[in-house]
Amino acid sequence: MLVILSGCRSTRYLKDYQSLVTKVTLDSIDKRFKEQAYLYVQSDIRPNSKLNLALYNYFNTKKGEYRTDRIKNIGEEPNILDSALVEISRKEIEKFLASKGFLKAKVKSEIEIKNKRAHITFTASQGPEFHIRNFSYEINDPEVAKIYEGNRPTFSHITPGQRFDADSLSFEREQIYQMMKRNGYYDYLRQYVRFEVDSFHYDSKADLKMFLSNPPNKTEHPVYTIADSYITIKNSDNKLDSIAADSFLVDSQYHFTDHSEKFNPEKIADYIFVNKGDLYNISRENITYDRLYELNVFKNIKIEYQKTPDSTNRLNPVYEIVPLKRMSNRIEAEYTFNAGRNGFNVANTYSNRNLFGGAEQLELKARYGVLFNSNVKGSIIERVFNRDLQLGANLIFPRLITPFPVPVYSSVGIQHTTFSTSFQSFEQKNAFSNRTFINSVTYDWLASKYKLHSFTPLNVEFRKGRLDSTFREAIRDKGFELYIRTNDRQYFNLGSLYSFTYNAPRLNTYNDFIYFRGSADLGGNTLGLLGKLFDFPEDSNGIKRVFRVPYIQYVKGEIDVRSYHYFGGDRQFVARINTGIGHPGKNNKTLPFEKNFYAGGSSGVRAWQARTLGPGNYNRSSINDSTTRANLRNLDQLGEIKFEGNLEYRFKLLNNFFGARVRGAVFGDFGNIWRLKPTLENPGGEFKFNRVLNQMALGTGGGLRFDLDYFVLRFDAGIKVKDPQFTGSDQWVIRYLFDKKEFKDNYYATNRPDRYRFVIYNFGIGMPF
Repeated sequence: MLVILSGCRSTRYLKDYQSLVTKVTLDSIDKRFKEQAYLYVQSDIRPNSKLNLALYNYFNTKKGEYRTDRIKNIGEEPNILDSALVEISRKEIEKFLASKGFLKAKVKSEIEIKNKRAHITFTASQGPEFHIRNFSYEINDPEVAKIYEGNRPTFSHITPGQRFDADSLSFEREQIYQMMKRNGYYDYLRQYVRFEVDSFHYDSKADLKMFLSNPPNKTEHPVYTIADSYITIKNSDNKLDSIAADSFLVDSQYHFTDHSEKFNPEKIADYIFVNKGDLYNISRENITYDRLYELNVFKNIKIEYQKTPDSTNRLNPVYEIVPLKRMSNRIEAEYTFNAGRNGFNVANTYSNRNLFGGAEQLELKARYGVLFNSNVKGSIIERVFNRDLQLGANLIFPRLITPFPVPVYSSVGIQHTTFSTSFQSFEQKNAFSNRTFINSVTYDWLASKYKLHSFTPLNVEFRKGRLDSTFREAIRDKGFELYIRTNDRQYFNLGSLYSFTYNAPRLNTYNDFIYFRGSADLGGNTLGLLGKLFDFPEDSNGIKRVFRVPYIQYVKGEIDVRSYHYFGGDRQFVARINTGIGHPGKNNKTLPFEKNFYAGGSSGVRAWQARTLGPGNYNRSSINDSTTRANLRNLDQLGEIKFEGNLEYRFKLLNNFFGARVRGAVFGDFGNIWRLKPTLENPGGEFKFNRVLNQMALGTGGGLRFDLDYFVLRFDAGIKVKDPQFTGSDQWVIRYLFDKKEFKDNYYATNRPDRYRFVIYNFGIGMPF
């Protein structure tokens, strides 16, 4: 890139009569509106991005001239000075200032050219800022006037004394349109509202009057009510069968014609909110669109209205619906690499979007992954580090299925009941194996557009974990008895989970908002109560059993809070805190392995790989045997307490880079995990208030996000700044970044086979948070 930038002077390919616009200045414009005013400068005379122009020059020039054929769509072509566009921009800026209350504003333009480089200056003489002295309105239809007067306080931005702003007038017109469309006025048009401004008789004051006229040749606006609805469901190929389709009448108002012969009309009618006898209401129409699309079984939905021929101001809603393919199958594969190990994952997902005719969805998933250790010699089988097989099935109903009656739909979102079952078989060679079987029932519902509740009243889990016998004895000799008790066992769990999420729909927007997610995970409490009532049998360690298997008890909670701030353009700042704590119950001395927290990774402290940070000041050199250290990797760095924080600033880099928008990010991450109590396995890993700062890891870095519209590819590079596994000033490892050989050699000598990495690269899909 440096070669491209240094080898392509921005004006070398221009004709003698051409000038490149390199600077545009807006002078004497109120700072409140300067950024908006710049948007009215025509895009073809704005300065190019130096990088984009350099890329365009590199790929689209030949023999000292711009190419006229086979032009590659890379970068930006040069923005050449055009006096006609300068004049258009001047007039548009002048109009913009007038729309913001500077009704007497004048703008002039000046052009300075030097060495084929043009500098354009727009200088404004804004004049006085006009404010509204009086606001009045004239509405010819008394009923409409009554509705407007009742609703105006809830939406109007026009008040005496405020600055005149054309955007407020546009907003008023749009709100009146929505108001009328919610109250039965199907034929209402935006053009019925107009404004008159009188600014000639008062010093910096304007009188504003609004007129809401009736339809031509009418004394009032007609009000419409809803009659019967006609719903036609086509085939997924958007065609109608030549044979007769299934026809149904539901609730004496919904006439269904189903050419696909796949849907239960009574179930689909639950998500139609335009009802017979109601006033026409565009809000109910929009809710119907939202709910039908949220069922995830329809590809296209079109709602139109036909006036009944009896001249009674009634409307027949007409629905034309095209469903998605009922069944689909998706195969995915990925290549993974991590610290000298590489492998692959292969997954298959089968979906049936309409199992019983009411938009019930069945998902069957299978995934197999294997990781190879490149440091091991021998055949491919001998180099297998771990294997992971996962099988799962989800059956999702778009309603709450409960023993007691509940509403089957909601105006703010579709409720879901999910029956889920899964099985996982994990093997880490010569170390650890695990079999997990989980069944659950989950309810999801929205309290509002931005408040999501998820409740799993029943989560049944069976796990059987085994350590390799040789490995088990080796770590027992090293004093790691806790890991034997935690992982070399089987258990039964009967638990419940609850989570609440606020503002998730805003995550893909540029706004100022707070995001929150809190979750609680409870296990074994019901069994603990039953154990007291029915006196469950105990083993020699005092652990109670059910179905001859020990059951576990625990409590775990986690909170994720983020603050998003928007600075205009594509600039955004995000601050995040993610914290949690887990505690074992009476029937088990330690928190189950799967319920512990881990630190690091692409969405945590990114200068550390996942499961390689903490707990506390723990350093893996305390494991004296290198073989045990290798086999315990990703198993020993866990904790019952977690605290992570992130600060990230996001900004735009390129609008078009091989079809993708490129955004950059710089970030700072901090945090760690801790044990609740001192343990022999993790010396220095326990939580103490007076040691928190000493045990906090710090990392920084930057990244790129390639926005391909359908998904975002993410690349981050995290750099370690402060590493709590060391002591004293050695924690500030950033000072060794550019003189690291001796440091890394010393670390390898004490922590073999672990190697120290100052920079960690993370690849992912989607934003980190």
